[in-house]
Amino acid sequence: MTDGDAVTTGARLDTSVAHNARVWNYWIGGRDHYEVDQRVGEHIAGMFPVIREVARADRGFLARVVRHLTAEQGLRQFLDVGTGLPTVENTHEIAQRIAPESRVVYVDNDPIVLVHARSLLTSSPEGVTDYVDADVHDPDAILRRAADTLDLDRPVALMMLGIVNFVMDTGEARDIVRRLMAALPSGSHLVLTHPTTDPEVGGEGNVAAMEFWNAHATPPITARGRAEIASFLDGLDVAEPGLVPCSQWRAEPGAAPVPQFGALAVKR
Repeated sequence: MTDGDAVTTGARLDTSVAHNARVWNYWIGGRDHYEVDQRVGEHIAGMFPVIREVARADRGFLARVVRHLTAEQGLRQFLDVGTGLPTVENTHEIAQRIAPESRVVYVDNDPIVLVHARSLLTSSPEGVTDYVDADVHDPDAILRRAADTLDLDRPVALMMLGIVNFVMDTGEARDIVRRLMAALPSGSHLVLTHPTTDPEVGGEGNVAAMEFWNAHATPPITARGRAEIASFLDGLDVAEPGLVPCSQWRAEPGAAPVPQFGALAVKR
């Protein structure tokens, strides 16, 4: 286990404005949030009741995909960008339960995540778990600092769950994903979830909910159509069952769709 400079005692928390990491924590039943986060979270849930299901579905997808990558694909390195607040069944816990030697790097730049980073920085004796304070808009910094823990000449699972939607410009978002994957070798995987406006899965409700969010909370967020989300996977081989609601990705039969797509793709 390494602490590095993961936790900075000078991190300033702004508790006057709702923040995504804390509101998301509220929706999945966590306790690391403030009254303003609860208030905004409740308002959005009133506008868009499925949001709690989206949050839970995203977490379920994480568990299934990490188990698949570790147990079936033999991945032992994970770069989890935009990890958010620690809860139960984090990436390192799932991976190291199956393969204790797994190495996991979490990336976030939120002050409250910095404060809680030591909760993430627990590892099996055989493996490594580390935390990098970096912004998704700076992929070069992410890669440079991740290389202190991960061997970027060996396959890595790049985890980008609910993070590309905070890059408002789609062209910039595509470039970030492309640059991160370009630095990783063949056999690496991209894991992606992203909220959608696709009406076939109820995504039209995301429009008004995100307008409210962007007026009352931080950071700004966007949903995208299926084709835009699929473009983040260009040049990669998408694993079955493809780009689907994350609630239905390799899930039990009968799982209801949610307006958040998920996919796993491999770099050949």
